[in-house]
Amino acid sequence: MSQGRRQTILVVDDSEMNRSILADMLGDEYEMIEAEDGVEAVAAMQKYGPQISLVLLDMVMPRLDGFGVLKMMNEKHWIEEIPVIMISAESSSTHVERAYSLGVTDFISRPFDALIVHRRVVNTVLLYAKQKKLTDMVAEQMYEKEQRSSLMIDILSHIVEFRNGESGLHVRNVHGLTELLLQRLVQKTDQYNLGPEDISLISTVSALHDIGKIAIDDAILNKPGRLTDEEFAIMKTHTLEGAMLLENLPIHRDEPLVRMAYEICRWHHERYDGRGYPDGLKGEEIPISAQVVALADVYDALTSERVYKKAIPHEKAVAMILDGQCGIFNPLVLECLTDIADSIPGEIGKSGSTNVDKRKIWNLTEEMLRHKEAGASERTLQLLEHERMKYRFFASMSQEIQFEYILSPSMLTVSSWGAEKLGLPETIMDPLFDRMVRKLIDPSDWRGLIEALKQTTPGRPEISYDCMLKLEEESRWYKIVARATWSTDEPPCFTGVLGKAVDIHDSRMRLDTLERLASHDPLTGLLNHAAAKKRIIERLEERRDGKYALVIFDLDHFKSANDEFGHSFGDRVLIHVAEKLRQSIRSGDIAARVGGDEFLIFLDYKGELEVVIRRIFSGFSGAYENFPISLSMGVAQAEVVGTDYDVLFHAADQALYSVKRSGRGRYCFYDRSMNQMFSVISQIDGETEEEENQSIGESMTK
Repeated sequence: MSQGRRQTILVVDDSEMNRSILADMLGDEYEMIEAEDGVEAVAAMQKYGPQISLVLLDMVMPRLDGFGVLKMMNEKHWIEEIPVIMISAESSSTHVERAYSLGVTDFISRPFDALIVHRRVVNTVLLYAKQKKLTDMVAEQMYEKEQRSSLMIDILSHIVEFRNGESGLHVRNVHGLTELLLQRLVQKTDQYNLGPEDISLISTVSALHDIGKIAIDDAILNKPGRLTDEEFAIMKTHTLEGAMLLENLPIHRDEPLVRMAYEICRWHHERYDGRGYPDGLKGEEIPISAQVVALADVYDALTSERVYKKAIPHEKAVAMILDGQCGIFNPLVLECLTDIADSIPGEIGKSGSTNVDKRKIWNLTEEMLRHKEAGASERTLQLLEHERMKYRFFASMSQEIQFEYILSPSMLTVSSWGAEKLGLPETIMDPLFDRMVRKLIDPSDWRGLIEALKQTTPGRPEISYDCMLKLEEESRWYKIVARATWSTDEPPCFTGVLGKAVDIHDSRMRLDTLERLASHDPLTGLLNHAAAKKRIIERLEERRDGKYALVIFDLDHFKSANDEFGHSFGDRVLIHVAEKLRQSIRSGDIAARVGGDEFLIFLDYKGELEVVIRRIFSGFSGAYENFPISLSMGVAQAEVVGTDYDVLFHAADQALYSVKRSGRGRYCFYDRSMNQMFSVISQIDGETEEEENQSIGESMTK
C-alpha cells in the first residue's frame, strides 16, 4: 500500500476484467487493492482495517459471496467504519433490500458508467471522511475534558501522597490494579451490575481513597517506626476525615463521582469479616468499590518501599494476601486476584489515571453521533475491549505461528510468517475439513485440542495444549496457546479463537532426556527401581482385579565375574543380561534393575503363569564370554498376597531367598508355606531398618 495521503479502495470481484476496468477508472485518484473473492476480501480487511476508505463489492462470487462478506463485516463491526458500494447486475428488490439491511451505502451496476462510478465513489468517500472528521473533533473535546478531570484528581491525590511520604506511583498503581480486578470481576459474575462506565469511575476515584490523610499530623504520617496504639487510633480517622471532606462540599455533592469517592474514602479499610474500621461493616455491606480498592491498596502497600519498610516481592505479597495475613477479603475478589496475578507486574504500571484512552473516546463519540442511542456506548466499549485484547495478545508475540479462527463463516487466518512455516495459504475456508490443515496434526491431537476449547468459558477463555505438528522438514513439538472469543449476547456464544503456536521441541527433548536419566539405570538402560515401582503401583490401581506377578532375580556367583575378570567385565555381563531380559518379556511388561546384579519383572497374565516364568527363565541359559549365566528367581502372585506393591516385593524377595537357601539356579513361587516369615515381614512394616533386620533374622532362625 502507498504510504502517501491517497485514500484506499478495495475492489472485490471474481472477474479480473471488472477489477481492471474499475482500477482504470479510479486508479489515478485512489490507491487500489484487489481481491478475487470474498475470502481474500475478508483477509484484506483484517490486514488493513481502517486504512481502507471504501469497498466495491461484487454480489456473486465463488467460496464467499458478497452477502457473506457483508455478514462478516457486520459481525466484526467493520461495516461501521468502512462504507460498501455493491456491484451487481441483479436489480430485484429482494436483493437490494437485503444488501441495504446489511449496511450497503450505494449500488453500481454493470456495465460500468465511468461518470456514475466516479461520482458515487467520491460522494461516499467524502461523506465518510466528513463523518470521521466530525467524530474526531467531538472525541478530542471529550478527551481533553476527561484528561483535565483525571489530571485534577491526580494532582490532589499526589498532594496527599507528598504529605504521606509515599511513592508518587501509589495512585497510579492502585488505579491500575483496581481496573484489572474489576474487569476480571465482571467476567466472573454479574452480581454487582458493573458496566464499563462504572469500572472507569471506580478506577479514577480510587485516587482519592486516602484524601483524609490531609487532616493527619505529619509526625504520625511519616513516622519511620511502629505507631503506638494512640497514634494508630488517630491514623484510622483518615477514613472519616476524607468522607467528611466530601460530604461537606458546597457543590456537586450528589454527583456520581463524589458519591463513589465517599464510599471509597470511608470504607476502604473495612474487612469482609466485619473487623475493619470505621463502621465494622461485614460482607456485602461493604460497597464493591471499597472492597476492590482496599485490596489494590494493600497489594501496593506490600510491594512498595515505605519509610518504615522494604518492598516485598510480588509473589510473596500475593501469597500473604491470599493467606489472610493482610486482612480478610471477599473470596470472589481474591479469586480475581489469583486469576490475574501473573499479569499484574506487567500491566499495573502501563497507564495512569491521566492516560485517557483516546481510541475509547473516539469509538464512544462515533456511536453517539451515528446512532443516537444510549446503549450504543456500552456496546462500543465492549467491542473496543475485544479489539484491544486481540491486538495486545498478538503484539506480545514475534516469530511465532499466529492465527485466528472465526466460526461463521468457518475461516482460519494465519500470519504470513506462520503460513510460510507451515506451508499453508494465509486464509483457509472450512479449516476443520481442509486436507492440508488436518495433515498437520494427528487425529487424537485434533480431538484433544477441540475438547480443550469446548471446556472454555467467557470467564476462563485461555487454553494451552502441547502436540506434534508435522512440518515438511520434520515433526516437532509445539505449544498451542489460545484464547476463545465470545459474543456479547446473553448468553454469550462462542465465535472463534485467537492464538499462537510456539516451537518447544528442543526444550521438550531436553526434558524427555532428563526424565529418562532420572527414571532409567545408566548402565543397562532399564528402569531404575523407583521409576518401576511408580509404574507398577499405577498399573495395580488401574485394575485391581487383574492377574499380576512380580518377579525378582539375581545372577548366581556374579561376584566371581568381578573378582576374576574385573568390574568392566562385570558391567558387560549386566548389560548382556539386561538385553536378554528385554528379549524375554512383552512390550507391556515392566522390567527394571533393582541394584547390583538384582533385576525385577512385573507382568500380567491370563493362562498358566508357570509356562510364562519357565519361558523367561530359560531365555537366560548359556554363557557370556565363557562366564556361565545362572539365575535365581523368586515369583509372587497378586492373587496370593494382594495388590500392595511392598507386600508383592517382599513376597517375591522371600521366594528368591528360598531358592538361594536350596542351592540356586532355579525359580520358586511364593506360597502359603512361607506365611510364617511373610507374616513377620508384614508385622514389622513401619519399624526401623535395624529392627526390621532383627525381626527377619529371628524369623529365619525359627
